[in-house]
Amino acid sequence: NRVLNRGTLTVEVCIQPDDKNICTNFFPNNQAARNILRSFMDERTADVIFELQPPAKTGSGLDDSARDGYSTSLDDSTRDEYATSVRVPAHKLIVQLCARGSKLASLCENSDKSTPVVIRYINPDVFRLMLWYVYGGNIAAAEWIDRSEDFIDAANRFGLESFKIEAEAWYIKDLELSVHNV
Repeated sequence: NRVLNRGTLTVEVCIQPDDKNICTNFFPNNQAARNILRSFMDERTADVIFELQPPAKTGSGLDDSARDGYSTSLDDSTRDEYATSVRVPAHKLIVQLCARGSKLASLCENSDKSTPVVIRYINPDVFRLMLWYVYGGNIAAAEWIDRSEDFIDAANRFGLESFKIEAEAWYIKDLELSVHNV
């Protein structure tokens, strides 16, 4: 009966941390980055809409000097010059924080959900992937390889330096130099 103290079993435990092998399985993951990515393309919570207008079919009479056209409204005469426009919802706060100082962030400043930001001459897939990158998403290697030149153009147009640097790295990685193309 030396184990029991007045009918109660008492167990003494001594715990010491092992700094070399700290167990992190019990620490919850920070959900901020995951939640930002979950909000990507969420029309319900978006407070800015980008209206993307891909280049018109050839023969539209539009010259290349207008290729960086932005506007905050769309009139009927302009709408017919383009193929189908694509609406991309976004969040001002995320774009302004994650693309601080860029042309993309400045496009969001005075816009709201009721008046879309019109962006002409942009491939909607390239824009969506660029925006996914701004939100903190990872772009698959195949996309970087296939679209690196388009990404570089978009990065230059919208002032996204880190996106441009990564696109240039992928472009150079896939570039083969020879006597014939130098």
